[in-house]
Amino acid sequence: MPKALCLISLVASILVAVAFLADAVFGFLGNTALAPFGAANLLMDIVYVIMGGILAFMSFKTWKEQR
Repeated sequence: MPKALCLISLVASILVAVAFLADAVFGFLGNTALAPFGAANLLMDIVYVIMGGILAFMSFKTWKEQR
């Protein structure tokens, strides 16, 4: 069960990071129609991408430790 929770956390953090990265990229390019959150705040997008990456890293390391 802990392995499954690590993998679920890994997938969720990657999805969050990709969603906010797409929002930042489309907002930076000026195409807010395609931005998932309407490119509301670039700083928020950057922080969420960094935190999603950190959570993905921690989930991966914990998953490797469980093996």
